[in-house]
Amino acid sequence: MGFTKYIINQVRYPRGRFGRRVAKRMNKGHASLAVWGLSNIKLRADMKILDVGCGGGANINSFAKIVTNGKVFGIDYSPTSVEVSKEVNKEYLHEGRVEIHHGSVSALPFDENMFDLVSGFEAYYFWPDLINDLKEIYRVLKINGTLLLINEGYKCENKKKRKIVENWAKLGKFKIHSPEEYKDFLARAGFLDIQIFEQKEQGWITSIAKKK
Repeated sequence: MGFTKYIINQVRYPRGRFGRRVAKRMNKGHASLAVWGLSNIKLRADMKILDVGCGGGANINSFAKIVTNGKVFGIDYSPTSVEVSKEVNKEYLHEGRVEIHHGSVSALPFDENMFDLVSGFEAYYFWPDLINDLKEIYRVLKINGTLLLINEGYKCENKKKRKIVENWAKLGKFKIHSPEEYKDFLARAGFLDIQIFEQKEQGWITSIAKKK
């Protein structure tokens, strides 16, 4: 049990040599989830995108392949994750099409009304103040901009998947939510046009919400 908690803490905040391995493994482990989640939105080549909790940088890399006339930003509060993410996106950083910052979702170092899309892949569980952190994301989104949250853990109907996730949440001291609870906390932060997509067999959830 002690090692499981250690793993969860490394997922929450990768650090050191083992943290680098965790960040790289999450890039591979969450790949199918990311593909499914992104299938629910349309990306444009001219978008300006921010990935909050960018981890090992795989999703930044995926965005950059499509956003050829825009720019992709990443931010993570783990210096180890930032380091790995920069390595994964070295080419795009050199071209000036990607920027990756060390920082917190609670105080994003960006101007108001800056982004067309803000994404969070397997990240929101660990945000320190969910509603206020969502309001901070709202601040940096453009009018009609989109918030995209993609997660493999939620209060789903798949009892086997739900039990596994609930055990992880208990050990990691974080919360998971039902689709209705997603709608509630997104609305409380000011978002509208909230859509929820579920992949019930896998126990995955995607939420899409707009700044109006």
